[in-house]
Formats: sequence, structure tokens, C-alpha cells
Amino acid sequence: MTEKELLRNLPKVDEILNKKEICSLLKKNLRPVIVEAIRESIDYYRKKIISHELTDITMEDIVQRVIDKVQFEKQSNLKTVINATGVIIHTNLGRSKLSARAIDNVINISQNYSNLEYDINLGKRGSRYSHVEELIKKITGAEAALVVNNNAAAVMLVLNTLCNNKEAIVSRGQLVEIGGSFRIPDVMSFSGAKLTEAGTTNRTHLYDYENNINENTGVILRVHTSNFKIMGFTEEVTIEDMVALGEKYNIPVIEDIGSGTLVDFSKYGFSHEPTVQESINKGIDVVTFSGDKMLGGPQAGIIIGKKIYIDAMKKNQLTRALRIDKMTLAALEGTLYYYLDENEAVKNIPTLNMILGSKEEIKKKAQRLKRKLQNKNSNFSFKIEPDSSMVGGGSMPTERIETFTLKVKHKFLSADELEEKLRMNKIPIIVRISNDEVIFDLRTIEEKDFQIIAEAIMNLD
Repeated sequence: MTEKELLRNLPKVDEILNKKEICSLLKKNLRPVIVEAIRESIDYYRKKIISHELTDITMEDIVQRVIDKVQFEKQSNLKTVINATGVIIHTNLGRSKLSARAIDNVINISQNYSNLEYDINLGKRGSRYSHVEELIKKITGAEAALVVNNNAAAVMLVLNTLCNNKEAIVSRGQLVEIGGSFRIPDVMSFSGAKLTEAGTTNRTHLYDYENNINENTGVILRVHTSNFKIMGFTEEVTIEDMVALGEKYNIPVIEDIGSGTLVDFSKYGFSHEPTVQESINKGIDVVTFSGDKMLGGPQAGIIIGKKIYIDAMKKNQLTRALRIDKMTLAALEGTLYYYLDENEAVKNIPTLNMILGSKEEIKKKAQRLKRKLQNKNSNFSFKIEPDSSMVGGGSMPTERIETFTLKVKHKFLSADELEEKLRMNKIPIIVRISNDEVIFDLRTIEEKDFQIIAEAIMNLD
């Protein structure tokens, strides 16, 4: 056909709408979405004809393009992915996975009305924070608790309440940058606190803090450098000494412990990571930490400590802007519930379960995945090798967890090409690459992911 004939034969929108395949599509999709897909498809073929890239076109071609486009548009931008990287708390992949109880709580609360800010016993308005405060107090031993939407917000609220237009003394070695280029000095600046640096990058002594105390000092701030370690010639002040200094001058001591560890991992063979309970027991006035790191729950910033300070924060107008919603509260309550019994927490909270999972069980998973893949894919080679996983999320930066990986090579595709194809799978599979091999770390892969991985590999054979 000539160009004019092809253009003249392009169907009208109504013609395509009347096709039976499109009528079926209309039963499950919004009409404006389908009409837009039809117009874009017609326009696509019109441009192809004008640029002489097509010599023939059928109604079936256009209808199929409309169907494909509608199906593509239905996909959410926020997708489920398979984390095969071995990084357990993967910031880019959503950090911690929620426990079954947390998920059930979210579903139940999100599809029903709830007593979010209603006191059932009194029959009047209540506080949304009361639903988790008693649980947090019981687990941590703190006098009071408050929850906001993330840990940066928690630090900002604490400083704005206790240190607005006053000085906050911080060790120079603790002025860290957290994910997304957010820096402790910047968070402090937005809070209204004035930064006073003490000591040097690698060594800070008690007198460095004391020499900076004056009539305008609002707080002494301790920041746990959970996303890096300074090694070698170092010195830092103990919590006990900081608390004693704060008591001496009647200045509250604040600790941003960051990762929110509620379990002593040294009992399980890891290096000791400071726990939230230890900070409270040693007398820290206010502690802040994340909900979606080592805690294994939803994104949240948890503030615990002396009741006098927490009560002041609850009255701060900034608290309303930083508050968490009902679904986060539901997920957090479901997560915290397990911490009433550490064994239950380790068994039921995915983050803890993955960190503490034995390498023997990981090896068995790798063998099962290998068996599922190797008999059906002639262009692939698979081998199981020991390797190391990471906790991630700015937690336990020096820890390497023994794991087993499945290393995959393709006869014709490079590792980079294979990685891209897996990443572009309908359910994206995120892997890592080393020595021109694609690596699946079984520590962060669940059994339910095996079939998806098998189908993706089979489609590439």
C-alpha cells in the first residue's frame, strides 16, 4: 500500500472501541484509559507510516497494541521486587519486610474504621500515640514514648522542643551523613538548635564536652555512627560519663541510636551492637531510633525517655506535622508485639530471621534453587559458592554474615546484560554482579520467589 492508503485505512477511535477484544477490556478498565491508549496507538502507527517504517498495518496490530498499553498502564509504579542481593535491610528496596502480624494489622485497620484517636473506655477523643506507647515502655523500660514518621523527624522534634535557639554539643566524629544526603548538622539547623562541635574526628574526651558547656547549652547529643566505624587511634566518651556530666549541669543527654536494635546480637555470635534498652538503663534522658531498620517494622521514628521531656514534645505543634498514620501505627504495633518474647521476635520478624538464619539452611535453599533451574536451561551454568551477606540500612557496617550464593552465567549474554533482563522482568529480580557472574544470595530470597526466578531464567534460555 501507498502511504496515503495506509493513512486512510487507519481506523477511527469508535471503530476500535467496538472490537470485541476492546469491549472485554472495557469491563475491567476505565473508559478514559482505554480511549487514551487507542489514540496513542493510532498516533504511533501514523508516525511510523509517515516515516516510511511500515508498509502494512492491520486492525489486529492496533488492537493488540492498545491491549498491551492498557495492561502496562495498570501496573503500579511501586512494584514488588525480589531482593537477591544479600543486603537484608536494603534502603533502595524498602528496608525491612513486615511480619505477618504487622501485615494483618494493616489490612484490618485500613479497610475499617478504627479507634485511632478515640478512647473507647472514656467515650471521647483519645491520643493516637497511646496505642503503642505502653508496649514500647514495656519493651524498653522507658518512662514514656512518642512515634513520628522517621528517625530524622524524631531528632528534629527532640531538638526543636529541648534546644530551640540553644546550643547542642556533639562530638565532631558523630556528625554523620545518613541516606539521601541528609546530614546531622542540617537536621539540627532545621530544628532551630545551634551546633557546637566537641573534640576531633577520631578522639573526643569528656573535657571536650564540659569545656563547651555554657548558659546557652540546651542538650548534649550523642549520635551512634551506625553506618560507619572509625578504627585505630580513637577515643569516645562512655554513656555513663555523658549522663553524669548532664546531671552535673542539669542538661538533658540525647542519643540518636539510629538502627533501633532491641536484641543483643552478641548472644548470637555477632559483634556487640548497642541496644535501646542499654541506653535507657544507663540513664540517657531521650533516645531516638528507626522503626524500619534493625527493629524490622515500618518506617517510623521512635522517641523514648523521661516523661517530662516526652510530654513536652507531645505539646509541640511540630508533632502534628510529623505524626504517623493509622497504617504505620498498626504495622508498628504488630511488630512490637513480638518483642515481648525475644524468641518469638527472632522467629517471626523477617529482618531478624534473615540476619540470624543459619548458613546450613541457606545452603540447602541454594541447592533447591539450583535443582529447579539447572535441568531446564541449557544455555546457563549454575554453581553454589560460600559468600557474605550484609545487614545494610546503615546498621552493623563491619559485619559480614556467612551465606551461600548461586552464581549464574549465560553462554551468550554478559553478566551486565543478564542483570538488566532480570531487573526488567515483570516482577523485577535485583541481583549483584561479581567477576562477570550474576549472583543470587539465598539469604534474602524466599522459597516463594523460586518459581518467579525459574520462569524468568527459562524465558531467557
